[in-house]
Amino acid sequence: MHRPVQRAGRAQRLTRILVSAAAVPVMLVVAGCSSDSGSGDDAQKNESAGPGATVSASSEAPTVQPAAYTTLPKACSTLSKKTLDELIPKGSKSGKTGKLDEPKQRANCNWTSLDNNGVKGSQFRWLNVALLRFDSDARGSGNEQAHAYFQKQVAAAQTVEGALGSTSAPVAGTGAEATAVRYGLKKKEGSFKQQTVVARVENVVVTLDYNGAGLAGEKTPDAATLLKAAEKATKEAVASVSAANGDGGAAGGGSPAPAASSKAPSSAASPSASASRSGAAGTSKTASKSASPSQSAAKKG
Repeated sequence: MHRPVQRAGRAQRLTRILVSAAAVPVMLVVAGCSSDSGSGDDAQKNESAGPGATVSASSEAPTVQPAAYTTLPKACSTLSKKTLDELIPKGSKSGKTGKLDEPKQRANCNWTSLDNNGVKGSQFRWLNVALLRFDSDARGSGNEQAHAYFQKQVAAAQTVEGALGSTSAPVAGTGAEATAVRYGLKKKEGSFKQQTVVARVENVVVTLDYNGAGLAGEKTPDAATLLKAAEKATKEAVASVSAANGDGGAAGGGSPAPAASSKAPSSAASPSASASRSGAAGTSKTASKSASPSQSAAKKG
């Protein structure tokens, strides 16, 4: 006679366990700087070459294209209520912002849903949207740095520990470039289906993580259905970034992947210096592990 009360208690405990397992994506933030030595030798050569061989320093300095986008929308506002109701049916109002959020530079929001069907089990869903903007500086243009970070995010999602049946494919009509990675995770709570979609629009990278599981006897959600929903949501988030910068038509376009240049961005591409300083202390220890929440979830499972 007391089973409903006991089951409600178990559902609350299960929700806390699942939410802790779905770690917030880690932003890779490594400040990089470089200096050019040997300028004194060049000056001596110029002096010895005579007055007719004067070299203009300004003509040699590489021109860095200004960053196309200068701000970010609030991550919890990038998706419409209709989209959230579809992806997070029991948690569309549960959005929580990231602790390392910084206006115009980085933003993060995650939602959790647990649809308890009593003795039939429960359906769990977890959604996270992360935005990171790059400024143009000595390391390269904002687009170049964003492209490098985009590649790192995709690689991290493709190499998650414990991933089962991992596949990846490009996503059309979403920013300048986008890739979706999906795989399964076997945990003691159930079989999870993870979808990670990484997209770049100009100098902003959008990373959307969406996973689901059928618990306590509930049917495991269809991975193809989850992926389709994740891709649709990512396209909407990209459109929100474009709209925040007064560019309503760039949701499916934007600048293509930057061509390799003689002065390529550092291997640890990072956002503006101010964002690096504020976030490096909290992320440098964990950034190298993974940019996907599922890796942490896999280890805890």
